[in-house]
Amino acid sequence: MVSMKPLLVDARHRHSSSSTEIKSNSAAVEDLVTSLPGQPTVNFRHYAGYVTVNEKNGRALFYWFYEATTLADEKPLVLWLNGGPGCSSVGYGATQEIGPFLVDNNGRDLKFNSFSWNTEANLLFLESPIGVGFSYSNTSGDYDNLGDDFTANDSYAFLHNWFLKFPSYRNRVFYIAGESYAGKYVPELAEIIHDKNTDPSLFIDLRGILLGNPETHDAEDWRGMVDYAWSHAVVSDETYKTIVKSCDFYSDDTLNNSECYAGWDELLTQYDEIDIYSLYTSVCIANSPDSGDRSAVVKARRSSKMMLRVMGGYDPCLDDYAKVYYNEADVQKALHVSDGISLRKWSICNMSIFNNWWDRKKSVLPIYKKLIAGGHRIWVYSGDTDGRVPVLSTRYSLSTLGLPIKRAWRPWYHEKQVGGWVQEYYGLTFATFRGAGHAVPIFKPSESLAFFASFLAGESPPSQRWN
Repeated sequence: MVSMKPLLVDARHRHSSSSTEIKSNSAAVEDLVTSLPGQPTVNFRHYAGYVTVNEKNGRALFYWFYEATTLADEKPLVLWLNGGPGCSSVGYGATQEIGPFLVDNNGRDLKFNSFSWNTEANLLFLESPIGVGFSYSNTSGDYDNLGDDFTANDSYAFLHNWFLKFPSYRNRVFYIAGESYAGKYVPELAEIIHDKNTDPSLFIDLRGILLGNPETHDAEDWRGMVDYAWSHAVVSDETYKTIVKSCDFYSDDTLNNSECYAGWDELLTQYDEIDIYSLYTSVCIANSPDSGDRSAVVKARRSSKMMLRVMGGYDPCLDDYAKVYYNEADVQKALHVSDGISLRKWSICNMSIFNNWWDRKKSVLPIYKKLIAGGHRIWVYSGDTDGRVPVLSTRYSLSTLGLPIKRAWRPWYHEKQVGGWVQEYYGLTFATFRGAGHAVPIFKPSESLAFFASFLAGESPPSQRWN
């Protein structure tokens, strides 16, 4: 039996929103979550449900929105996206990383996240594109068109329709954040907002973007992955030399020669033995047939230009816990995705979407340049034990921008310890997280929350050990 705990959603229990705001958001009352199984008691409201992005085709995207823990009517709105492509922002970002509720290791209950980012902002998680998590289309042909542009345009439509449900957030200061393949999603959505903001009726007050271990520039991402594997003793000198000699990462078909393919195959074979997303933590060893099957996921795409991101953590079985939880009937009913009888099948990543992704930008650096010119804040961070989108990939990509340095490379501190290193350019800030894997907030929850607060404030991370 799933434990049921009371949720304080009544206005008299909540001190961070005015009665005016409650009335102005009345269109969203039907999406208010009031009986989420296993949820700890909280003093903020949260909402979940669908927003239609295309009436004709019946396309609807699932969202989960958490108001800030305090002063929700004064704090910014932040949209968080995970990547894949094909992976769930609810399953990863909300459930494992930065949301207020983390799925417990029994797959049935939730535990409170003391380092949730909704202590600093109102947090909006979106399952995008259709086919991810609970999001869907009633037109089967839509699934044949999935790609970067399709996703960005649907996400843009989602935002405007979401603001109809939550009009008090329509003119709120707005940021977009995400990780991994959302390194493409986030700037692509930001570019649409930037371009369409010339129309006052469409204006969204976008101030900046925050990107963690992001895919950025395909050629440099690949090169960084190979160099990182060699420099961290994952592959031999011979394998490294074979890849460097035979692989053209700027080619449209990098693996189209036997030597390059063999070298890359050997690199992935070695990564099959560990968690590519977290070099120094254990893989999931459990009784579930899905647990620890990292090798099957990676090998499935050896002939592709892309490889699936399935994020690891301190507990690499976290994906399994989420899968159990979101396929519970009472959970789906509480989140307004089913009637609790006819259930929607939920998975943390949709391999079909990944395999059939046909439209992708090789580089989003031109978008960076446009956003920088437009005065938008861009912060990029890297967990330095991630082998999939390693710190070297990001450094190689950003170096091609040729931005002048504003403040030189230096350590940044959290609670008197080195959190990582940071360098500020004119137009962009880059930081590392020492000892963190691909999904940084899993590994460094306190540090990442402090870093997020610095980002929102537009202030450099602390550069002194003693404050």
